[in-house]
Amino acid sequence: MGDQDAGAQPFEAARPLLDEHARIEAQLADPAVHASGLARRLGRRYAELAPVVAAYRAWRSATGDVQAARELAEADPSFAEEVPALQEAADAATHRLRDVLVPRDPDDARDVILEIKAGEGGEESALFAGDLLRMYTRYAERMGWQTQLLEATESDLGGFKDVQLAVKARGDVAPADGVWAHLKYEGGVHRVQRVPVTESQGRIHTSAAGVLVLPEADDEGEVEIDPNDLRIDVFRSSGPGGQSVNTTDSAVRVTHLPTGIVVSMQNEKSQLQNREQALRVLRARLLAARQEEAAAAASEARRSQVRTVDRSERIRTYNFPENRVADHRTGYKAYNLDAVLDGDLGPVVQSAIDADEAARLASVGTDGAARGGAR
Repeated sequence: MGDQDAGAQPFEAARPLLDEHARIEAQLADPAVHASGLARRLGRRYAELAPVVAAYRAWRSATGDVQAARELAEADPSFAEEVPALQEAADAATHRLRDVLVPRDPDDARDVILEIKAGEGGEESALFAGDLLRMYTRYAERMGWQTQLLEATESDLGGFKDVQLAVKARGDVAPADGVWAHLKYEGGVHRVQRVPVTESQGRIHTSAAGVLVLPEADDEGEVEIDPNDLRIDVFRSSGPGGQSVNTTDSAVRVTHLPTGIVVSMQNEKSQLQNREQALRVLRARLLAARQEEAAAAASEARRSQVRTVDRSERIRTYNFPENRVADHRTGYKAYNLDAVLDGDLGPVVQSAIDADEAARLASVGTDGAARGGAR
């Protein structure tokens, strides 16, 4: 009976989530919801709740089988032989239900805007920023995601001083398969050790590039921007070295006056397109700022992402002479840097996912499952 009681906590934790799943299912059946633009957000939450519903049903079935076998065993002792195996299945179902009730990042199913900025190392850092852009683009292709280059400022030797890349899943996905669920761990400073193309004596140099990952707002309504809060300036686009690449004032700089956030775009040929892309990035930055404030107010600091490009604040090192990649947060190390830079980033990301899940499970524990599920 003690094992049956152990399942009571996940049952209570799951109850409000089961009710929410049923409500969303009814809402998604309403054509008006799809017309209003809420369907994407509801679909993401519905997918997030699906594992909880499945785990709950499996737990309910397994614990019911145990109870039925025990009752039958009172009348016919032969049924008692089935109890141990059924109890083992019920215990596994209980643990599975607890696992899915561990608090999950609510942004996991979101798409992202990824920013890469050259840092220490001058031109070599800009070339490395280009390597990172290629790595993330190839990784997105392997994951079946779509990418869109929003903005890029090239360096003289073909690298990037800064670049912004939108990464988007195809359709609604389960949170565990979301873009943010994988790429959120990439925020920070990435250090490279290699012989620069500008080095004539073959000496190994160390430089760095910074990566910032922002969850993207689902639609304009999720992050409303008052036009009166914006200052929009237009100017002529320029390319590497400052030469003009456009004879019209198509580049756009958007300043959000209340926060001081500035976004510049010049990749597109039209002023309107650059303005739309700048507002898209601005919404993502405002969403991230709002979420960080909410997390701080709840005393649950979000995973820190390094905002400054300083060599000492590294999360990962890419060593070309040894063909080695090392993640300093998880201890992951492999000697296939060439493959990683070609998009084989999965094992590196998985090491971060595993470390994060282990920490969350340890923090929740058995007694914390109900609190986590009440999200």
